[in-house]
Order: sequence, then C-alpha cells, then structure tokens
Amino acid sequence: MLQDIEHHLACPHCAQALTRHERTLRCPAGHSFDLAKQGYVSLLAGDAHTGTGDTADMVAARADFLAAGHYRPIADALAQAAAEALAQTAGDDRPGGDGLGGDGLIADLGAGTGHYLAHVLDALPGRAGAALDISKYALRRAAKAHPRIGAVVCDAWRPLPLLDGAADLMLNVFAPRNGPEIHRVLRPGATLLLVSPTARHLRELVDALGLLSVDEDKQRRIDEKLGPYLAPAGRREIEFTLRLGPADVRTVVGMGPSAWHTDPDALAAALGALPEPVEVTASVTVAAYRR
Repeated sequence: MLQDIEHHLACPHCAQALTRHERTLRCPAGHSFDLAKQGYVSLLAGDAHTGTGDTADMVAARADFLAAGHYRPIADALAQAAAEALAQTAGDDRPGGDGLGGDGLIADLGAGTGHYLAHVLDALPGRAGAALDISKYALRRAAKAHPRIGAVVCDAWRPLPLLDGAADLMLNVFAPRNGPEIHRVLRPGATLLLVSPTARHLRELVDALGLLSVDEDKQRRIDEKLGPYLAPAGRREIEFTLRLGPADVRTVVGMGPSAWHTDPDALAAALGALPEPVEVTASVTVAAYRR
C-alpha cells in the first residue's frame, strides 16, 4: 500500500519529502498530489508525456502471460538474487541495514503490473516495494499485486520521485534505466538487479513473425551506460524452453515492444503457419550492479 512507502517519496517539482493529508500528498513548498481511487499516486511533472507507456491492451496481455507462469524461472531467479544481494548488506552501519528484514525500500523501475516486485517481496518478509512506471494501466494492477507495494506513476527519464538513498535494492526488468537517478536513489553499497533479454530470447518467434530482435551487443551497451554510476557485481543467464499455444503467442507478442510495430492481419497469417504448440526459447541475463 502507498502508506508503506510514503516516507520514501519526493516531490517531482522540488525533491522535498511528501507527507499525507487525508487522500493527498503534499510537500513543504505546497505542491500536492491526489491519490487515485485505484490505489496509486501520480507524481508526474505537469509537462510529462505518457504516450510511451504501455496501453491497456498491452498490460492485459502481460498480466495474462505472467499469471500463466511462463516466466516463473525469471521471477524465481530474481527473488533469489534479491535475497543474496540484501544478505550481503547484513550488519552494515545504516539504521535498518540488517539484511533481508531491514526497512529499506525495494524500488522497481519500470515495474509494469508489479509481478516481479511482488515475487521478490514474497521472499523478503517485512520489506516494502515501490512500483514505478509511466503507465497508469499497469499501476492499477501493481497497486493490488501485493499488500506491501505502493504504486507511483513517474517518468523513468526524469528525476525519480524518491528521496536520496531511499532504496536498499532496485529492480529493472525489461525496462528503461536511468543511470544517474538509479545511483542517486540507491544508498551506498546497495544493488541494482537488471533483467534484460539476450539475443536468443524468443528467437523462434522473432524469425517466424518478424518481431523486433535483440542486439548481440545489448549487454555491453548496458554496462557502458551504467559504468559511470554503478559497478558490475556479477551476472547469470537464465535460459529455458516455453511451449506456447496460439493464444500464448498472441499474448507474448501483444505485451512487448513488438505490439507497437506488428500488423494484426500479418500476425494472424504468420501464426497460422506455426506448429501447435510451438517451442520457444526464453533467454535473459540477470545482472547485478553495486552503488
């Protein structure tokens, strides 16, 4: 719930702390933000554009696909990496820095429906999570994904509405990443866990359906962009085989960036040529970076 993370939130206009007054968050400078009845709060600046956010259809597709358990190995690997990263901070000299059960925030940048953040929180009793995304459609679901999630609409490319050093851990799963802001929001010694697709991810569908492909140099480019702000702290690849029926294939196409570039008629024709079910490679890297 939002009340679990309110003391970590910052005004998007002046970066001062926010406090709740009934159903409104206010900062000392007088900026105010009403809580939506769906359980999230929008901390977007007035001139922000939300056109790049996932649509209602994309969000529904992602919710269906993830609920079916297709990416469960990714969620499990992320939860394990989160527990390991927080265990490394056990016994530090920061108040609340007592490892798994500390009170520091877990922030998910580009959280979508909150699926991965909820899975991590299940493994970390007592921790609260901030689901950060620009799509209000996604955050309506994230606000209900776990009792310890607070959902906040924001723009990943602008100053994040979190106080300096608020997060003990940050997640970033198939989402944009803002190196300077991740550095600012993480406390010293804290970890970013970044999940990104390899060039083999969904390769069978990429070839058969003409979907967007992943650059072979993607991981190197991520390291270069984060390099000035965070230090690499280990990585592992997760690869497994999915067996997808036609409805699952439509869903996985509809939930990702290819949804913006796929012609429905061409997709329907290409789907008809696929075997049923079709075996598809899921392949991602789970990389850790230290502040």
